[in-house]
Amino acid sequence: MTSLLHHRRTRAAVAALASSALALGGAAALLGAQSSTASSHREAPLLLADPQVDNTDVYAFVAPDRDNKVTLIGNWLPFEEPAGGPNFYPFATGARYNINIDNNGDARPDVIYRWTFKSSYQNTDTFLYNTGEVASLDDGDLNFRQTYNLSRVNAGGKVKVLARNVPVAPSNVGAASMPDYESLSNAAIYKVGQTRTFAGQADDSFFLDLRIFDLLYGTDLTETGNDTLSGYNVNTIALQVPKGAITRGGDPVVGVWSTTDRRSVRVQAADGSQSYRGGWVQVSRLGNPLVNEVVIPVGLKDAFNALEPRNDATVQPAVDKVLKPEVPKLIEAIYGIPAPAEPRYDLFRVFLKGLEGLNRPANGVRPAEMLRLNTSTPPATTENRLGVIGGDSAGFPNGRRLGDDVVDIALQVMEGAVRTGTLNPSLTDAVDENDLAFRTAFPYVALPHSGSDTSGAGTPAAGPSAYKAALDRRESGSAQFTAQDTTASTLPIALIVATVGLGLGGLGVVLMRQGRRREASSNN
Repeated sequence: MTSLLHHRRTRAAVAALASSALALGGAAALLGAQSSTASSHREAPLLLADPQVDNTDVYAFVAPDRDNKVTLIGNWLPFEEPAGGPNFYPFATGARYNINIDNNGDARPDVIYRWTFKSSYQNTDTFLYNTGEVASLDDGDLNFRQTYNLSRVNAGGKVKVLARNVPVAPSNVGAASMPDYESLSNAAIYKVGQTRTFAGQADDSFFLDLRIFDLLYGTDLTETGNDTLSGYNVNTIALQVPKGAITRGGDPVVGVWSTTDRRSVRVQAADGSQSYRGGWVQVSRLGNPLVNEVVIPVGLKDAFNALEPRNDATVQPAVDKVLKPEVPKLIEAIYGIPAPAEPRYDLFRVFLKGLEGLNRPANGVRPAEMLRLNTSTPPATTENRLGVIGGDSAGFPNGRRLGDDVVDIALQVMEGAVRTGTLNPSLTDAVDENDLAFRTAFPYVALPHSGSDTSGAGTPAAGPSAYKAALDRRESGSAQFTAQDTTASTLPIALIVATVGLGLGGLGVVLMRQGRRREASSNN
């Protein structure tokens, strides 16, 4: 068969595959769940003008150092340039930041953890974020400060405030201003009962080469090896709770997604001040990586951000898109890899319900899209970056850990892993790990890049030697795919799971259109 790496067709066809198939980066995550897939940086038009409430990633995993606890992490505000002063990167004060948990399979939040923020200045007669060296979170030289309240909301809407006025870790201004930033970050870890919480700046945990948007890595996979998000920070909210705080009865499976709410009306005054009025509305949503960023077309992205998971898959046309997906046919036309036989009942089970025996709720499930985690799966002694398809059942799509390489998982499945039942070492974006080491204890995310660091963003993931090694793998690795008739039923269940992204390129579009029609009909 013609080599995959050198097989080319028209640029238009490759562009179609790049935008549809990369959905797997987000939709491989779908195999576990519900609403959004991989990373979601700057994905929707309205969020471009409101980056403070832009969810970028969600992670959910059993704590490796506390296996009776679950850690939930949400990131917001993408592409923070470390030296981006003088105001740097605060959380929005007119918003609610939520991590939602469904613990009975009905696609509704049974537990919501909610953070709301306040801002203050110690001295408004200066432009400085800090007026001297900052040694603690209450240092008088830390001019700009944020605090938050943490609340827990039950299924009936009852709100219990767990903590008040907890300090936020500030942006990492630089070595002169914050010579011991690690101590400032650690001081922002707050414990209340058996719960730990953290809010503050961190390194962006997602790692990948975003040049996949340049016609699928230059049409021949030569544009790889650069961690596009290297050097950038995000705003992180992290929570660690006992498993029993989020599970129900004897079912260890939970669905997890993050959302951000704002008031429905924003008022801009002539003096430059703003105020928010009206009821709360959901303006951003994320579960699995890359769904809104890659799968949903631009005309529907903002509407998808407002959609609740329980409305995801309620109409037959959406189911039809799963049973007879378009993307495998595109792959067959472009790369000559035969599409699996239809109808694709395997995709229906994986995408809409979770995997039986891995992360499907025990007592029935309403089809929906969100990150699903089986909290009874113990942490891996040695993590495999490829998660479940790498033989590590504690990894993505059974939840998502910080080190799970969701892009390489996507590439393996898109380019034939399901057909052959094997992994091809030449299929990689050559970014295998984060640019900074993750912490070994809560909140686990890496410390943010310093504003005084001049190394810049978008550098090779682990230095030139790692990049060269990836290229060597590509040269020596087979680019051929054997034309054998391997059926889905004979493959490891993990590989079947990962095909989710391939089958659902048009799912979000259909769901949104049908939802809008229903809403219009109900209003008439």
